[in-house]
This record gives sequence, structure tokens and C-alpha cells, in this order.
Amino acid sequence: MTRHGSYGKSTKGAKKRNVLKRFERVDVLRKLGKWVDGQNTKVTGLPKTPNI
Repeated sequence: MTRHGSYGKSTKGAKKRNVLKRFERVDVLRKLGKWVDGQNTKVTGLPKTPNI
């Protein structure tokens, strides 16, 4: 029995996500120098970051 074509192929490359998770956004802010570990404790309402 064959699979339906709408299931896609298992060899597809990983698609880049356009939405970052919270820890990923904090990592981007660290790289940009906008996040200080001891000073910033609020993890809600983070500023938007460029996709890297």
C-alpha cells in the first residue's frame, strides 16, 4: 500500500521557522547586547528581534 502524496516526503529539508521561542529570542538579545543576565529578569513582553 502506498502513502498519499499529501503526506510529503521524509527527505524534505527542515523549513526555517519565522517565529522564535522565548529562549531563542533571549539568545538573540544577548548577541545584540540588549540582554544582561543579572539585570533583566522579565521574560514576558520581550522586544521584537530580527531573525538570525
